[in-house]
This record gives sequence, C-alpha cells and structure tokens, in this order.
Amino acid sequence: MKYQRWDLRRPAPLSARRALESAGLSPLCASLLASRGLDTPEEAARFLSCGAQRFHDPLLLKDMDRAVARIRAAIDGGELICVYGDYDVDGITATCLLTEALAGQGGRVVSYIPDRTEEGYGLNPGAVARLAGQGVGLIVTVDCGITAVNEVEFARSLGVDVVVTDHHHCKDKLPAAVAVVDPRREDCPYPFPELAGVGVALKTAQALVPPGQRAAVFQRFGELAAIGTVADVMRLTDENRSLVRQGLELLGRTQRPGLRALMGEAGLEPGSLPTAVTIGYGLAPRINAAGRMEQAMVALDLLLTREEERGEALAHTLCRLNRERQAIELSIYEQCLELLEARPQLAAPAIVLAGEGWHQGVVGIVASRLTEKYSCPAFMICLEHGQGKGSCRSFGGFNLFAALEQCAHLLEGYGGHEMAAGFTIREENIPAFREAVYRLVELRTGGAPMEAAVDVDVEIDHCGQLTAPQVESLSQLEPFGAGNPKPVFLLRGACVLSCCDVGAGRHLKMKLRRDGVVLDAIFFSANTAACGVSPGDRLDLIFTPQINEFRGNRAVQLQICDLRPAPTRAQLEQELFQKLKEGGPLSRWEAGLLFPSRQDFARLWRFLEHNCVGGWIEAGPSLLRQAARQPDGRWAYGRTLVCLHVMGDRGLIRLERDRLHLCRPESKVDLEQSRLMRQLRLFLQEE
Repeated sequence: MKYQRWDLRRPAPLSARRALESAGLSPLCASLLASRGLDTPEEAARFLSCGAQRFHDPLLLKDMDRAVARIRAAIDGGELICVYGDYDVDGITATCLLTEALAGQGGRVVSYIPDRTEEGYGLNPGAVARLAGQGVGLIVTVDCGITAVNEVEFARSLGVDVVVTDHHHCKDKLPAAVAVVDPRREDCPYPFPELAGVGVALKTAQALVPPGQRAAVFQRFGELAAIGTVADVMRLTDENRSLVRQGLELLGRTQRPGLRALMGEAGLEPGSLPTAVTIGYGLAPRINAAGRMEQAMVALDLLLTREEERGEALAHTLCRLNRERQAIELSIYEQCLELLEARPQLAAPAIVLAGEGWHQGVVGIVASRLTEKYSCPAFMICLEHGQGKGSCRSFGGFNLFAALEQCAHLLEGYGGHEMAAGFTIREENIPAFREAVYRLVELRTGGAPMEAAVDVDVEIDHCGQLTAPQVESLSQLEPFGAGNPKPVFLLRGACVLSCCDVGAGRHLKMKLRRDGVVLDAIFFSANTAACGVSPGDRLDLIFTPQINEFRGNRAVQLQICDLRPAPTRAQLEQELFQKLKEGGPLSRWEAGLLFPSRQDFARLWRFLEHNCVGGWIEAGPSLLRQAARQPDGRWAYGRTLVCLHVMGDRGLIRLERDRLHLCRPESKVDLEQSRLMRQLRLFLQEE
C-alpha cells in the first residue's frame, strides 16, 4: 500500500529515553516505547510483563456465576450440552476449547457450527429446533448470541436453556438467556473488554474449576486462545498481550496433530517459535477457509483430532479449500475493479456494491482489499432471491457497528465490531442504505476524502542505531498486532547504491547508504518500475527492521512500508525552517540540520559586513545562496535562515523594503535568548 500521509509521532523527551535505557532497555527499544507514551520504567515494565498476574479473575465477568451454575447443573445432571459456535477462526477455536473443557469436566457435549450460506451467522430457529429434537437441554454459545433475542426466546419455548458467551457489541436489549457473558456489556465490571470470543470461552472454562486449577486450563487451551485472538484482530494489550505471548509458546510445542500438520503446511520450520505473523498469515487463512467454503467442521475436526494421519489429511484439506477460496476471491475482486473503474463515483466516499452469485464466504476479504486500494470503507452484499447478506470492512477509524446501528431501519439484522461487521438487507433497501452510508462517512470526514495514513514511531537519527542486537531487542515487544503494531521507523535521505527486482519481478530489493552505513532493504509487492527507483536516487522511507538469515549469516534488513523521493537538502532545510517558525515539532535529526553554532553566526556576520554598502544590503535569493555557501563548499540553507531570523529577532539586522540594514547595538546581544534558539535546543533535548 502507498500511504498518502506519514504521521510521525512527536519525539519523546531524552530524559524519558534515558530512564528506560537505565532500566535495561536498548536505545532503539527505549525510543520506540517512549514515543508510544510508555515513557517511564514502570509503564514500560507493566506493558512488557506477560506473566500470569496479568490474567483477570473470570468471575468478574457479569453473569459468569450464573453461567457456571447452569453448566455445572447440566454436567451433574447428565444433560446433553451443545456448544454453538461461529464459522470464523475465533468461533472455531472457541467451539473446540469449550467442547473439550466441558467434556473434560464429565459433560455430555456436542458441537454445532452453522453453515455460512444456508444458515448464516449466530443462532437460528432451525438449528435450535434440530438440537432440541436431539435431546439438547442446554446451548452454550461462543463468539455469538449477544443479539439473538428472538432465537433465545424460541429455545426457551422448546424447553432449551441458553447461556450466551460472546464478545461482540451489545444492542439495547439483551437476550433473555440464563446468563449473558460479554465483557462489552455496559454493566460488566470486567477490567478488560477487548477479549475475543475464544478469550471469553477460555474464561468460562477457567471459571468452572477451582482457582488453583485455572493455570492448568490455560496450559491446555492457551494455544487455541492465541490463534483466535490474533485471527480476530483483537487489541494485543493488557490481558490479550499475555494470553497471546504465552499461547504462542504453547503453540510451539502443541500436542494437537492437526495444528502441527497445519503449521508445517504454512511453512513453519520444526522447532521454530510461532509468532503472531505465523497465525495471521499462515494458520488463520487456512482455518478461515473452511468456514468460508461452508466446511467449518473440517477445521473443528482438525483441532479436535488426536490422530496423526487424520490431522495431516485435514491439514491438506484446509490448504486445498484455501486455494479454492483464493481463486473465487480473485474473480470477485476483479469484477469489482472493473465496475469501479467504469463508475468511479461508486468508490467515494464509501464503496457499497451488490452482486448476484457472489460467494458469501469470501466477500469480506474482497471488502478488505477494496478498502486498501480505494482508501474508504467497503460494504459487499451477496444477493439471492431479493435478499442480501453483507460483509463490511472499515477504513480510517470509521465505526462500522455504529454506522449499522444508525441504518438499522433499513436492515433485517446486523452485528460485529467497529472494524468488521455483517448485516442482512432486502434488495430494494440497498439504494437507500448506500445513500445513508455515504452521509455517515461524509459526516465523519467533513466531506474530505479519506487518506491512507500510517503512524511512524521514531525517526532514525543515525544508521549506527540499526545494529543486529538493537533490532533483535525489539522482539521484547512481541506479539505485534492491533493495539501494538509492528514498529515503523523513518529514514530520510538514504542513497540508493543498487536496486533490482526479485521474486519474479514482484518485489524490490535495494542496497542503501546513509551516515556511512550500508543497509539491505526489501519492498514487497513493489518493483523498480512501480517505484521509479534508480541507483543514485535519494529516498525518504518508512520501514520495519528485521533480521535476515541467509546461509548462516544474520544481517539487518529494512522491510519497507513506503518510500518517496527525498527533497534536495536546500528544499528540506527551507521546509523545516518554515515548520520551526510556525511552531511545529521537529525531530532531533531535523533540529540538528537547523541548529547554528557560534561560528555560523560569526561567519554570517562577517559576510554581511563585507557585502554591506552604506549600511544596507540588497536582500533576496542571491544573498541567501551566497551566505549559505560554507568554506568547505557545502551548503547550509537551514542554519543560515535561522541565523538571519535570530539576528533580526535580537536587533542585529533589520529588513526594510527588501533591503537588510546592519544594526550595531551598544550592549552585547545574547543570541541564545531568541525564541527559535530555545525551541531548537528543546528539540535537541540538550540537558
């Protein structure tokens, strides 16, 4: 993705960075944490801590006591319990977790995941009736149920109790279930509302055992909780950070044959420690493919099986389904591109498209791709017999759930999160829905087009900071994800030594130099033609540093997020000077370009005296060019502009009608008292 805007965080005070370094953090890690607001050793330690002390008591969840009592009664009474889940990764892992947990407590348990196409999301009357007919006396939902008001009432009419465990946003009316466990309930005192559905399922399993056994429950199911939490793009802070970090360690030594086989299919080397990236790009798409292709039970079987051969066979099946999903997705995506190119007005301020024959299981991914390409929210609707089933993805912080709430009068149903949601709609309501969405997006943006923006954490002052130990120290911040994104750094004015296309011409590989340091860089899904890069070019770039291992050698490599031609030194310094005058913040590197020494002031004063005729000098671009040329032949536009401004501020020169007049104050002038000098010293953090 090309970003229209790079939002560089304001540099943290040097005192904060030094305090973090004194606490044992590397300079690169300290700069990153401080820039994100974790600028005391206590706050940094609290964030980095991933121990068991970060886990909250499951009984703090509203209604958890009632849920436990009813589940315990069902187990003790020999009732048939159904764990009713969802067909995405979060729902599948939650279904597996609670099914095994209840069976381990002695319960008679069956699992049910609805068919995406035939039944849709969540509880439905047909499924409830079938389960009741099979003798189910208690349904426990996972990752669904919070909006199932009518369905829960129907279950009660059949003599079936329901315990809802969910994590989606609640509507005004809650289902009349035996218990409704959802950390997003307004009356829920649980201190962390960002649990995934599988996180709530884990809490339910832990609440069913004495406190002393809860750690053992996590040891058994932590890997499932980590997979579902990462796949559902939950915030990896607080409890989720601990859950995923410890869960990844458990995943690395999992005893589930299906998971081991699936990690092998995803390319994870035996003995390698999985990361959030392993889940997000390796496991999650393959598990998700089963639900998208109406075969969610295949993924559930893969997680539940204890047979090696069956695990391998199911892993192969998931990979095949994922390839089929990719082909269908590409076909729909290309149809959408063709439509949007023919009718570009449909791509702003939001995309709302509907089509017959679209596969409901993949349109959510297509919506994600469209948001990236067109920088706006996307709503994709699959039509069949006058009914539409939609999936939507957010962009620019637009709250999808709130938007669907405001369009509820046009919808048959809806649910989800701020960033991803689903809905059902009658075909005749789609034009009015499209207009309503357009109004809501324009209200959110003030009518301005949305921009693809990226938060940049820290500007690299000197490339000597990018050593292998420094880069490796950033692993302390893992796992990366929502709420704790991968670090993004800014490097200005890097010179391209060489560049070439790799990966069948799909990726750009470069050697860069700055500060006398040569660095390797890779830009995925971009090439020399697309970027217009040639040897000798100077680039500004944003990147994530990584360690590249090749034939036993370990070296720092910059994984580029975006790049731009660097301005000339004169252009850059004049832009920075204007920014300084307007009170804008500067990085230390930027301030260093503008900060003049005593020698700079003295040299400029001598130059002005030498060129002064009758006390006056003609001011203009020619004067600036001459004054900015240094004795060594280099140019110092920024420092010269600062010197001139400071001299004017302190009464040494005066500008009148494009002429400079040299003044000679009777007393000594302290140039350091100028506002610009004080600002520059502040940005340089000299103590």
